[in-house]
Amino acid sequence: MNLTELAAFLKSRRDRVRPADVGLRPGSRRRVPGLRREEVAQLAGLSADYYTELERGRGAQPSAQTLAALARALRLDRDERDHLFHLADRPVPQSARGPETHVQPALLALLDRLTTTPALVITDLHETVTQNALATALLGEPPRLRRPESSLVHRWFTDPAARAIYPADDHPYHSQRFVADLRAVAARRGDDPAVARMVAGLRRRSPEFAALWETGDVALRRSDRKRIVHPALGVLELDCHNMFSEDGRQRLLFFTAPPGSAAAGQLELLSVLGTQDLSPTPRPAPDRARH
Repeated sequence: MNLTELAAFLKSRRDRVRPADVGLRPGSRRRVPGLRREEVAQLAGLSADYYTELERGRGAQPSAQTLAALARALRLDRDERDHLFHLADRPVPQSARGPETHVQPALLALLDRLTTTPALVITDLHETVTQNALATALLGEPPRLRRPESSLVHRWFTDPAARAIYPADDHPYHSQRFVADLRAVAARRGDDPAVARMVAGLRRRSPEFAALWETGDVALRRSDRKRIVHPALGVLELDCHNMFSEDGRQRLLFFTAPPGSAAAGQLELLSVLGTQDLSPTPRPAPDRARH
């Protein structure tokens, strides 16, 4: 591991990122144009002391998870991220080599600015890459699964629990939209083995998917009106907007509600509730031995 080069690279990238780029206020007492060390540490979920040691060319070899977090915090593009892994003497993970698994800086910059609405970045196969706190409050934590189970489309047709986020009456509509979107993605990607494996697997495992695939419907999912089931707030009727990356491999999704609507009030309440678990506490089971 080249600690000296790693330290210099981290500092150069930190100096380049402006506070406004990551949703921070510039302030009047800043002595550096870029981010402070403690700000990078906070964005990456690291201790300030640990990050400071890295920038001073000391400390233990960072893990792959730490490097990925630093790449996001410093808004590194793919080439810069790969360079960071090489300097730390860590192999670039296979999943990180695909263009869909590293958040594209432009989408990440927009996500940072969406602080009052649920927003997340997904791949074109509906794998969650990152999301803000309100998206977690609305949708829950994304599952940490390997492909193809990491895709919501795959889980939608293979795991009934994945459908609980939408009311049952809406399931046929979402099934049709998922399949039409996947067909559009398959055409755009060409002979992509990941897409081919997903389609083949779903056609074997899900008669519903197979029947919908045979219709030949094709349409990218650009916008939607969605009813989302929340355990504490009930059903929220929201507009879902999609912004696509230049290569189409990633999408920024964000949810809004018309001003003055019931859903607008629910979103405001959601920002207060956050990720608190407000489900009723189960009562202890009665001691049936006494009867």
